[in-house]
Amino acid sequence: MLLAIEQGNTNTMFAIHDGQSWIAQWRSATESTRTADEYVVWLSQLLSMQGLGFRAIDACIISSVVPQSIFNLRNLSRRYLNVEPLVIGENAKLGVDVRIEKPSEAGADRLVNAVGASMVYPGPLIVIDSGTATTFDIVASDGAFEGGIIAPGINLSMQALHEAAAKLPRIAIQRPARVVGKDTVGAMQSGVFWGYIALIEGLITRIKAERAETMTVVATGGVASLFEGATDSIDHFDPDLTIRGLLEIHRRNTSLET
Repeated sequence: MLLAIEQGNTNTMFAIHDGQSWIAQWRSATESTRTADEYVVWLSQLLSMQGLGFRAIDACIISSVVPQSIFNLRNLSRRYLNVEPLVIGENAKLGVDVRIEKPSEAGADRLVNAVGASMVYPGPLIVIDSGTATTFDIVASDGAFEGGIIAPGINLSMQALHEAAAKLPRIAIQRPARVVGKDTVGAMQSGVFWGYIALIEGLITRIKAERAETMTVVATGGVASLFEGATDSIDHFDPDLTIRGLLEIHRRNTSLET
């Protein structure tokens, strides 16, 4: 079985694939100082609840945008699974070109998303990932990663608004009933929600105009579902994009070994 670890700036996902399907998924808050020993205590309890154990896991793949955490995640795989993990950006072969000036600077999550998206949707693609940052990435018709855009995430913007303005409260992100708010909370919700819809629509329009080609737009990430039904600029909402990409990269590397 495969243990896939996808670590973002806010949350880290651990998922188990038995060769046929994903049989378990768990999330924890990302903590860059968490050691391999701390991970294993937490993970062993969750595995036992599924009737699983570490001995059943014979492969591991890691995607992380937190460089200081990779050492501990790699040690988790080596010490407790007795396997050398595939690490995106290090020893994992993507099977696609990275057509940017400095390929080593491309975020692991963005590369994995490119692979996951190209497996299902015909390119060229715009892949939007809404997390701590909101990224817009270009995937060519042949699956190559061709760069993109990085903007602050919606939660980060909401937090900055609350922390920088003394009278503005911390509020939940949701689609407001109207564009023009009638009170402070309504005004903030509208500014953040519809502001991000405008950001998404505006950047999609500019990308398509710059590239002068028909493109399919796919959205994923923790808050992408908030935008479903609010804009016609997004063609598909796919919460499994990243995990699909990790599985495919593992398969590509396994086939290279055999």
